[in-house]
Amino acid sequence: MADQIAILVDSGTDVPDSYLEKYENIFIVPLRVIYPEGEYEDRIQISSEEIFARMPWEVPKTSLPDGGQITDAFQKILNAGYRQLIIITISSGLSGTFNMLRLASLDYPQLETALIDTKNIGIGAGCQAMYAADLIAQGLPFDQIVSRLEYSVERSHVYFCVNTLEYLVKGGRIGKVTGIVGTALNLKPVISCNEDGVYYTVAKSRGREKSLHKAVDLVLNQISGCTSRYHVGVAQAGAPEEAKQVVALLRDRLPKDQTIFEGPISPALTVHTGPGLLGIFIQPLYET
Repeated sequence: MADQIAILVDSGTDVPDSYLEKYENIFIVPLRVIYPEGEYEDRIQISSEEIFARMPWEVPKTSLPDGGQITDAFQKILNAGYRQLIIITISSGLSGTFNMLRLASLDYPQLETALIDTKNIGIGAGCQAMYAADLIAQGLPFDQIVSRLEYSVERSHVYFCVNTLEYLVKGGRIGKVTGIVGTALNLKPVISCNEDGVYYTVAKSRGREKSLHKAVDLVLNQISGCTSRYHVGVAQAGAPEEAKQVVALLRDRLPKDQTIFEGPISPALTVHTGPGLLGIFIQPLYET
């Protein structure tokens, strides 16, 4: 065990359950969802459905992981015999989690630690943890794994479709998402993260269906110019039927042997988007 590598992520770095079940070396520190009556651990004590049910009259706040839980996570990693650690977080342009874990890692010099700021969020960040777990299982050296993750981070994108910008505005996460005026035009944005890891508008379409198709086209266009292998997937919160439709569109247009990863989006992230969130990601993988 001592020569193996651990992975530490925050709960906003959405890792599909299939990977959490397959790999024991992925550790998670939860973000927090805050209501007047108390705080809830993301993905553990609260669900997106519970948040959506209260949204018509009450929108919670979110917060960084608890310091004690971060300490516990590092201690578990050490106790399990790991001496190398890859920390993977959601974008530092959207959250202070990266810096919080960076500072915490300084207290554990016995761990050789690499930090990956994905400049992304949700499944767009989670795909990097998936990639890291696969590379560790293949037996690659620590430095090579970090290098391949950095290659992938620069080339990976997730395209989010949201029903409204109301919650991004309320949560102060609007970033560079501009150019959407009024709801009478029924304009629906496709949002991604730029090179600084901040939200921006990639495209806008009239109506939800066209917005979903646009996001699919953006992924397929990137795949058409991809010279390497890639991961692709769909994640959703409050949009299960639309997610099925998008997966069907992708299966119809991708090679038959291409795996399409599916999963939910972290409740803490949906606080800032509201129901009807759907993301499609494309992650090019390093090839020699």
